[in-house]
Amino acid sequence: MRVLITGGAGFIGSHTADALLREGYQVRVLDSLEEPVHPGHAKPAYLDPRIEFIKGDVRNEAVLLDALRGSDYVYHLAAFQDYLPTFSRFFDVNVTSTALIYELIVREKLPVKKVIVASSQAALGEGLYHDANGKPVLPDIRPTEQLERGVWEVQAPKGTTGPLKWQPTDETVANPQNQYGLSKIAEERVALSLGKRYGIPSVAMRYSIVQGPRQSFYNAYSGACRVFSLSFHLGREPMIYEDGQQVRDFVNVQDVVDANLLVLRDERADYEMFNVGGDKAHTVASFATVVAEVFGAKGYQAAPCGKFRFGDTRHICSDVSKLKSLGWKPTRTVHESVEAYKAWLSTADNAAQILDYCNQQMAALNVVRDVNKA
Repeated sequence: MRVLITGGAGFIGSHTADALLREGYQVRVLDSLEEPVHPGHAKPAYLDPRIEFIKGDVRNEAVLLDALRGSDYVYHLAAFQDYLPTFSRFFDVNVTSTALIYELIVREKLPVKKVIVASSQAALGEGLYHDANGKPVLPDIRPTEQLERGVWEVQAPKGTTGPLKWQPTDETVANPQNQYGLSKIAEERVALSLGKRYGIPSVAMRYSIVQGPRQSFYNAYSGACRVFSLSFHLGREPMIYEDGQQVRDFVNVQDVVDANLLVLRDERADYEMFNVGGDKAHTVASFATVVAEVFGAKGYQAAPCGKFRFGDTRHICSDVSKLKSLGWKPTRTVHESVEAYKAWLSTADNAAQILDYCNQQMAALNVVRDVNKA
């Protein structure tokens, strides 16, 4: 059986490819090797030589059709994610390419047995909250003027009673707050709707914050593990935004791979959407403490830097009960994820330049902003 992985030279894709090879599948990868994730548009050295590699864009019909021919299964992991305000590109890459996969399968009568698409926890936005009376609330994005005053918690909207309390959020919620999350909601619905309509078993996977080796050093969207690890590696104080009490759930890339293989084989997953998360809430400050421990920073206590990131959610933690009902569960700890990332970071010979580049990019895009409580 041959499996096509779009975006297969990347973080989740390459680990999924390795697992499929171990299971005896033939693997084909289609990847455009875009910068900054792949510096110099170079194929990464970690990509297994047994993989059939095609360099190309998933929006190119001829290239995509060539990759789909002879493929029995498809993981569509190629995506555009960034803080750039290039709104149309998010939909062009993430949604148009997904529609094109189904268009080609239907038009060319390709015998593809299943399509698995990568969605994101970003589709949940602020997620589910309950107000003081237990009423469910799906909050909007926090106003910038509120954040500039250093008021961090989501405020109760009209018709509800505060304070609000965040809840683990399941797959029934769709409340995206940015262009990436919006594009992923659209991608999910394209895949599941067209898959069901044309009898192509399809699965959407809403990944939480995935961590581990091969995560790009240069992708500003890749988050806390990269930034904190680079900071402690260089002996610098990490940037703790807001008050550090934001809640997140982190999942190890190998747990994600286990989930990817499970839904490939299990027919109960067909035409369903699944959260893929760590099943445990962490504050950003407590996660920074874990990173400090791994890098040998004794007695570290997280201190807010007086800034916030525009567009960040306050609290989000995915409810993974649905995927667990199929027999999956996350088994790796955040400590193991950071240990693995530390080993990966040791392969970077220009860590200071990487951290400075990422900080400069965030500042240039006006993503990181100052708190002004006056």
